[in-house]
Amino acid sequence: MSDDTYDDFALHVAFGGSRATVAVRGEVDLLTAPALAGVLNSLVDAGCDHLVVDLAGCRFMDASGLSVFVGVAARMRKPDGTVAVRSASAFIRQILDITHVGDFIVYEASEVSDTSSSSLGPERQVGGDLGAGAGRAADVIPASSRALVRSSTDVIDAALRLVTALAEATVENADGVSVTLERHGRLMTAAATNDKVLTMDKHQYETGEGPCLDAKAEGRWYYIESLDDETRWPNFVPLALGQGIHSILSSPLLANDRPQGALNIYSSKQGAFGTHEQELAALLAEQASEILTTAGPEMTDQQTNERFVGALTERRTIHQAQGVIMARNNLTDDDAIKSLFRAARAAGVTVLAYATDLVASSNSDGQRE
Repeated sequence: MSDDTYDDFALHVAFGGSRATVAVRGEVDLLTAPALAGVLNSLVDAGCDHLVVDLAGCRFMDASGLSVFVGVAARMRKPDGTVAVRSASAFIRQILDITHVGDFIVYEASEVSDTSSSSLGPERQVGGDLGAGAGRAADVIPASSRALVRSSTDVIDAALRLVTALAEATVENADGVSVTLERHGRLMTAAATNDKVLTMDKHQYETGEGPCLDAKAEGRWYYIESLDDETRWPNFVPLALGQGIHSILSSPLLANDRPQGALNIYSSKQGAFGTHEQELAALLAEQASEILTTAGPEMTDQQTNERFVGALTERRTIHQAQGVIMARNNLTDDDAIKSLFRAARAAGVTVLAYATDLVASSNSDGQRE
């Protein structure tokens, strides 16, 4: 498995009338998802009604990539417009289905068998500049040529809005989602899906109590199955009930291992969130935490570059751990990454922490031999 994970990331766009096909090569995650989002949104703006994302050459996708599909599908201007996925691996398709992102897209039969070629089926392929408009195709754009964009509060908040939109769309019984962050010494709502959750967050800030505040302060999740029976926050609970909220799930957001805020999911139903919903919320909170860690606010260009280099190193560690699991258990790529995620969750640690320990253990075993 190559360490040059991002050096071979590339996108190729081909047009055929109002239809555009985007072939993805490499991995779609926190570092590369913005490039994919930019291309797809540009195609929507150019008037394309049918977008096909060919994932034959895509090895991995995390929640950053999932949020791209939800956001682009929501922006389709025509009722009959579609966002389709072609040639997704079994692992990526399972992720799409488990998170219900598959509800926003359609699956198209594979028409590409050779991912190393530029063949994209019947679409017209003509060299041109990205964003040149319908009727032209974009050249392959390698990640190594992309300029790193300076981190800013606006960029972070835009990414967090995608996370909240994805959470509201995929977590069953969610009536609203918000992200609480500490900025300049005070708590504020950085992203929210509707005004009701903004009010709910405000109630917690003003009373100084509530699950999102405690999740942020203590770095652990809170699930309130029924506010009707809750006694821990006597000033906040009556205000929440007055808004018709009966269940709250707050998951901490960490940046550099320090609690920075919380992902809050509100519901009008009692006992709204089962095990699946709690696991999905934890996954989304982890992705939001990665956004905060990798693209922290108020950083210099040098600091931003250092964070991105750190993110590359983390991905390499996960790849190495995946290789260890494959070798030890004779598993495929897909089965090994699933095993890694399950093991990290069972151990109650992040995937990176588990991968780091696993690689270190493997290296120690090798030295003893």
